[in-house]
Amino acid sequence: MAKKAKTLTERDLKKVLSYIAVNNHAERNRAMLLTTYYAGLRVKEVAALKFSDIWEEGLGVKSEIRLTAEQTKGSAARTVFIPDKLRKEFQAYLMTVGRFNPSSPLFATQKSRNGFTPNTLCQTFHYIYKNCGLTGASSHSGRRTFLTNLANKGVGVRVLMSLAGHKNISTTQAYLDVNDDQLRKAVELV
Repeated sequence: MAKKAKTLTERDLKKVLSYIAVNNHAERNRAMLLTTYYAGLRVKEVAALKFSDIWEEGLGVKSEIRLTAEQTKGSAARTVFIPDKLRKEFQAYLMTVGRFNPSSPLFATQKSRNGFTPNTLCQTFHYIYKNCGLTGASSHSGRRTFLTNLANKGVGVRVLMSLAGHKNISTTQAYLDVNDDQLRKAVELV
């Protein structure tokens, strides 16, 4: 069985964002990482985003992303709801980009100016986490943390399943981390 990606603590996230802030492509890398953390997108979905997925002329940053079947892992279109925190991150990122073509990739690579492939984005996250010294973190850490944090706040597993774009509840349950603090709080509910 494959080892699960590390769930990020607040301290881990601050460490990663501090590292990103002082390195090349800070705004882009911050926006990509927080897209996994605040919206739970898969790396494939982040790599597939276009400017038109998050921006609408005259309206600004959208509150929802409508992923097409081609953009998702399960080949099933879905709607991703964008929290205000992530909308602000997108807005800040767009300010650094300047002019853009709505049909262009939202996140471009340095060398080709084309969008990331899922593999190159996975590698980018790997090196960011590795350079921060976060053992066990991977491109899936943001998504796993997103689902675990919502579960810890009492969001039901069926809602989590829908937000994650999973077809089976068991898949969603496998994402959720359980720690000693949660167990202590649970037994105090008796």
